Amino acid sequence: MKRIYLDYSATTPLKQEVLEAMSPYFTDVFGNANSLHAFGRDAVRALDDARDKIAYLIGAKPNEIYFTSGGTEADNWAVYGGVTANKDKGMHFMVSPIEHPAVISTANRLKENGYDLSYLGVNSDGIIDTDLLKNQLKKDTTLVACMFANNEVGTIQPIDKVVEICKNNNTLVFTDAVQAVGSIDIDVKKLGVDMLSFSAHKFYGPKGIGCLYIKNGVKVSPIISGGHQERAKRGGTSNVVLAVGMAKALELAKQNMARANGNIKRVRDVFVKTVLQGLDNAYLNGSVEFRLVNNAHFTFKGVSGEALLYNLDLKGVCASNGSACSSGTVEPSHVLKAIGLSDSDAKSSVRFTFGEEVSESDAIDAAKAVISSVNFLLGR
Repeated sequence: MKRIYLDYSATTPLKQEVLEAMSPYFTDVFGNANSLHAFGRDAVRALDDARDKIAYLIGAKPNEIYFTSGGTEADNWAVYGGVTANKDKGMHFMVSPIEHPAVISTANRLKENGYDLSYLGVNSDGIIDTDLLKNQLKKDTTLVACMFANNEVGTIQPIDKVVEICKNNNTLVFTDAVQAVGSIDIDVKKLGVDMLSFSAHKFYGPKGIGCLYIKNGVKVSPIISGGHQERAKRGGTSNVVLAVGMAKALELAKQNMARANGNIKRVRDVFVKTVLQGLDNAYLNGSVEFRLVNNAHFTFKGVSGEALLYNLDLKGVCASNGSACSSGTVEPSHVLKAIGLSDSDAKSSVRFTFGEEVSESDAIDAAKAVISSVNFLLGR
């Protein structure tokens, strides 16, 4: 049985070119980048080269790039570190209600510690209400966290407008761009954000490494103490091999972006059209216009999303019911509830996300599997 993987927002396979770039740093260039001898110098040279390349690819300066263990750590650091480091301005901060759990849980932890948390409003497509943001900002608002693109429904936010509003209030803007970097061409200087997070395994790089861009001059408290790595802001032995892999993966993603996005969108659209034509109880969630090209998020009314996923898996189609970091929870998705879905409809929803390897015939086969599985679960 052929398996069709439609969960690229959860993770992507490592590209062969990335593995080849990483290979020498597993064995030959194995030194600690903080060691002063020749082996250490070789390692730090590779680390610096990776940092330089990543900075160039997102329009940053090398000393604004901080390596982390992934998107979750970067999100935690930006929110917790940004709010606590700037409490002299005030105790109020804001996040969108559709953020990744890494942001939501950190925000709630700050609230438990006495900080003043407000949530931004979103419409039924998951797009934030910038007028409400403008009205809710206070003089003591230190930070606004608004993700670049949502990991469940794929909605892309008007970050430029968020930045414009917040700058007039001297408020920091952090955007979780984990789902965006690698598929959207991002220049942090043009975007104007103060912090931006991303993770290598979302664009065919290795798992276990991410980045946090911190604009020079922005105060952020460390959350991992230890040595003087990452300019004394993030302790821990530098993972040179993963940094090299991340830089190579991002370089390839940028080189191939236009071609890959065109193919992925075409295949995704075939899948969406086939599903909608074959089912009268299928509804697409999220914005049609402002959406990641690889995302198709459906509600199948009257069908258990979990049961549908099991049926699809038996047919060789691999999808998810939302964030991989939240899978297995019994509560309906906070993202889907925020955009107005009932608990029942939220639990009847499934996310399909596409990658470079998915062909048009795969999309059609997967759509037919969805149609037959939904009809089976409805007893048709």
